[in-house]
Amino acid sequence: MNVLDVTKKIVKGLLPGFLTIPGELSALSARIDETRILTARILIRQMKERGILESLKEAEFKVFSQFGDDGIIQYIVHRTGISPEEESFVEFGVGDYSESNTRFLLLNDNWRGLVMDSDAGRIASLRNSDLFWRHDLTAVPAFVNRENLDDLLHAHGFERNLGLLHIDIDGNDYWVWEALGGASPVIVVMEYNSVFGPERAVTIPYDPSFRRTRAHHSNLYWGCSLKALCLLGEKKGYAFAGTNSHGNNAYFVRKDRAGNLRLPGPETGFVASRFRESRDEKGRLTYLSGKSRLGPIAHLPLFDLERQAMVRVEELAGNAGQP
Repeated sequence: MNVLDVTKKIVKGLLPGFLTIPGELSALSARIDETRILTARILIRQMKERGILESLKEAEFKVFSQFGDDGIIQYIVHRTGISPEEESFVEFGVGDYSESNTRFLLLNDNWRGLVMDSDAGRIASLRNSDLFWRHDLTAVPAFVNRENLDDLLHAHGFERNLGLLHIDIDGNDYWVWEALGGASPVIVVMEYNSVFGPERAVTIPYDPSFRRTRAHHSNLYWGCSLKALCLLGEKKGYAFAGTNSHGNNAYFVRKDRAGNLRLPGPETGFVASRFRESRDEKGRLTYLSGKSRLGPIAHLPLFDLERQAMVRVEELAGNAGQP
C-alpha cells in the first residue's frame, strides 16, 4: 500500500496557495510528510491488532521506502520488542535520503540514526536540511567496505544496542555483513540480487572499490543471492524472516528475538524481482526481465559459497527461479 496515494486528495487543495507564497514549499513538503505519517499510523494500529502475520508482504506499506518496506519494518520492530535503548539504526547507500527504509523510523518513531553515502554532496545537502536539526541523525560521507565498517560504527557511537542495520550498497553487501564484528543488530535488512536465483549461494567476488555501474554497463552484476545471505545469517545467529513482495530486500532477525515471527525457508521465502532496470552500453534502459537478465552478464565471475569455488553467471541459467 502506498500511503502517498491516500494523502493526494488531502493535499490537493493546499497546493495553489502554497505555490504562490515564496519560501513556503518546504513547509508544504513538511505538511505532506505529516499527513502521510498520520495515515500510516492508522495502518500500524490495524496491523498490531491482527497479531502474527503469515508473511511479511501482509505488513507492507510505503511512506518513504521505495517499496513496502516501511510497513514490514514496523511489523518486525513491534514483534521483536525493541527496547528504548535499542531505538537506533544504521543505513548506508542512502543517496539523498529522500527515499529510504529508515526515514520513517526517524520521523515517526524518533529513533536516532547513522546514515552514510559515498556521495559527499548528497550528505552535505542532508546536513543542511530541517530534517537534520529536528532529529538525532548522524550523516557521514563514506564508501563503506568490509575494512572500515566496524571502525565507522565505533567512531560515531553505533556499535552497541543497535536496533536495525540496513545494508544496501549494490555490490559487496554479503562481504560487508560477513565482516561486521562489533555490532549485533536485532534486525538486519539486506538487499539481494534475485537475478541470481533461489538455489545457489553466490556473490560477486570481493573488491573493496566495487561500483555497480563500473563493473558492468547493464547494472545487473552486483550483490549476492538470497541463499548466500541465509547461509551467512545462520552462521551469525540470525533467522530469515522473509522478503518484500518486490524481491529486493531480505529480513533477518537475531534468533534470541525471533520467537514471535513466522520464519520461512529461503526456498519458500524467495521472491523474484520484476522491476526492469537493465541498461545498454549507452546507459539506456533495455527492460530485460526474468532469465533474460542473465544474458549480458553470463561471462562474469561469481563466488559459490557452498563449493568454495569461482563459477560464472551462465551456470545459474538452469535454476534462476523465474521465467
